[in-house]
Formats: sequence, structure tokens, C-alpha cells
Amino acid sequence: MTDALPEEHRFPCDNCGSDLRFDPSVGKLVCDHCGNTEAVLGTIHADALIKELDFEKALADDLSEIEAQDTRVSSCPNCGAVIEFLEHSHATQCPFCATPVVTGTGKQRQIKPRAVLPFALDEGEARKAMTTWLGSLWFAPNGLKDYARKGRKLDGIYAPYWTYDADTRTRYSGERGTIYYETRTVARNGKQERIQVAKTRWRSVSGRVARQFDDVLVLGATSLPKTYTDALTPWDLSELAPYLPEYLAGFRAEGYTVPLEDGFREARHYMDRMITRDIKFNIGGDKQRIHQATTDVSDITFKHILLPIWLAAYKYKGKSYRFVVNGQTGAVKGERPYSAIKIAIAVVLGLIVAAAVGYIMAQNQ
Repeated sequence: MTDALPEEHRFPCDNCGSDLRFDPSVGKLVCDHCGNTEAVLGTIHADALIKELDFEKALADDLSEIEAQDTRVSSCPNCGAVIEFLEHSHATQCPFCATPVVTGTGKQRQIKPRAVLPFALDEGEARKAMTTWLGSLWFAPNGLKDYARKGRKLDGIYAPYWTYDADTRTRYSGERGTIYYETRTVARNGKQERIQVAKTRWRSVSGRVARQFDDVLVLGATSLPKTYTDALTPWDLSELAPYLPEYLAGFRAEGYTVPLEDGFREARHYMDRMITRDIKFNIGGDKQRIHQATTDVSDITFKHILLPIWLAAYKYKGKSYRFVVNGQTGAVKGERPYSAIKIAIAVVLGLIVAAAVGYIMAQNQ
């Protein structure tokens, strides 16, 4: 295992020498100094294509040097995000909660990303999506809306995700329920009535189901609540590109904090739900009972990928507010702030309307 840090990539402009950045609006590297544009021309070798890695080898720390690297990172003291530092950088601001972060001396062994979903929305488009979403929140404080519109630029973050593939075969036993009806005579209001009563006839069943899972997606970080990131789905993973550092020029990438094995446990929960649905469909009938299910999982593979998120973290009146925007689709999720003044006004207006309605009803009587 080498102690070398990953190479720091820079992309100087051929025209003026300033740093280029990836611009989602044109899909190219652009120079903000002179306006020059250059295509993403990273060389893709056969071993850099998007391919799955062996799960068991990774758990045994048996991946080649091509697949893993040492990174220089520090954890945010407030939200726990893992911030990656460049070679000559010693301090930055956490993009997830706006807390100042100073680098330590630690290094962390990480599996390299195999693929990246390049940003499709630029910062202006992401800000427009966020302000539209904020505008739809009537109870949000106007001050926060104005501050967010006029505040610092959104940060483009590549968030770490795991994808898992697996073949599953499940043996099950249970019961199939068939609904039938019996006619009964009951007394109602002094009269005899005949009614239909639903009953279930159960029959023991057993069988097998099989499913191949492809690209079960699991967030590889804990810096943002899952309710935020889950709300950004769906992602079109067919647009994934083999990892090239050019796509990250001008953006940040967060290191994963969810270990590979823990991520697979979450993936298994999703797989189990799908398998349960398959079993019930296979049992058939009107109702189903599952008594036992045993699943064999094989050919487990995975990828470490980076997905694009525009992130805004604002401190307003001593409280942090965070908003995330899907860098591919523009979907928005964030903490929902409330204005006590607006709520009070709404309550007063509601009482006035209720009093007016009561007065009109009283006059009509």
C-alpha cells in the first residue's frame, strides 16, 4: 500500500494559462478569464471503462492499486462530512453546513470512483430551481428567501454513491388466500336481512423466485439526511460516463463515509422488499402469507460513482438552512423554514373568516 497522495489535477487554458472549469451549459471546459473553451479529452483506456468490481475482494482489501488510493481529508466538526483537500490547501468552508474546516494530518484509503454523472445544470439554473422552490413555501421567512437569492453562490458537489449488482434465488413457503362469500341472515331494525359475508380459504403453497438486481443505489455519505437525497431521485444512470478528472474541474467531490459493507446492508433491505413483492405475486390469489423465505445471493459486484448535487448552506439569524438541487434534473429538497409572523397572520385571517361565516349564518337564521 503506497503512502502517495493522489495527483492534483489542473487544467490550464491553452490561451491564457488560467484554470479551466467544466461548464454544464456547454459540456466543455471553459476559461472564465478569456472565454476560451476546450473539449473534455481525457484518454479512456480499456481498464477505465465503467465496470463492476468484485465485492468479496474489496472486503478482503484485495483490490489493485488501480482501484484504490490514499486521500488527504478532514471531517467537518459540525455535520461530519468528509472534505477532501488538495495538496496545497489547508483550510476551507464545509459546503454542507457552512462551518470552517481546517485540514489535519490524516490520510484515508478510499476506493476510486469508476464513473461520474456530469452536471447538466449550471449554477444559475440550479439557483433558479431553488428560488422557485422557496417561493412556493408561503410560510418561509421573506428574509431567508431574499438572503438565499442574494447570498453566496451554490456549491457544485459530486456526492459519493455505491451501486450494487447481485443474483438472488429464493425458496419460500406460505399460504394463498382465496376470498369467498357466505350468505347469512341477520336482524336489523326488527327485520331479517340476508347479507354476504367475506371469508378467506387458505391453502399451503411453496415455490421459488429469482431476480437479478442491477445498480441498486446507496448514498455513500452521512453529511445530508437521507430524506433530502432520496427526494432527489430518480437519477438517469444511463448517462454515467467513465470517471475523468476533467468533469470535476471547478467542483468539489465528497469522500464516502459509508463503508462498502454497510452500504450493501442497505441495498439488501431494498432487495428483500423486492423479493417479498415477487413472492406475493408468485403465490397469487387474493391474499398471501409468507411463512419462510431463504435467499441465496451470488455474483455480488459494485461500483463507486459520483452524482452531481448543487448545495446551498446558509446561516440566517443564527440557524443553518440547507438546500440541495439535483444537478441532472433540477429537483429540489431542503429544510423547511417557517415564519412565526406569517403563521400568526394566517391564524388571525382564519379567525376573521370563521367569524364572518358565523355572522352570516346567524343573520340568515
